[in-house]
Amino acid sequence: MICLECKKELDYLDHKNAMDSLGVELCQPHHERMQKLIQQNNTPLEAIQLYYGLREVGVKAMLEWWDGKKSIDIAISRVKLNIEIDSEYEKLTEEQAINNLEEAMHSFKNGFTTIRIPHIVVRYYLKETVKNILGIMEGLKANIKVI
Repeated sequence: MICLECKKELDYLDHKNAMDSLGVELCQPHHERMQKLIQQNNTPLEAIQLYYGLREVGVKAMLEWWDGKKSIDIAISRVKLNIEIDSEYEKLTEEQAINNLEEAMHSFKNGFTTIRIPHIVVRYYLKETVKNILGIMEGLKANIKVI
């Protein structure tokens, strides 16, 4: 059991606390940092889990990246990919849907692709989600090279 952030050996209590509250292995300082991030940005737990899932396979992602207009749950700047975790998708109103569409349009205009992933997919299918994001990144890399 090691901290996914600093690779420090975890004792049982640190491991248990982090796994119970976040679902990822973090030492106490990094666990506290993530708790603070959740409080400040209302970051979904699934965004943190996906962030570490991507890091585990070598993706250099950024958690709660400020794009100049709003905070993005996960950004992968190398391929200009923004990932938003949808935690309230079952309560989506028409107004929220049009706002989501407008945000996607602004991202495209700035050269970024934004995908929205329901939190339930990350919660129950983390490895498959990571695999699919790797496929999306591969496609985006190919398009960047063509341009």
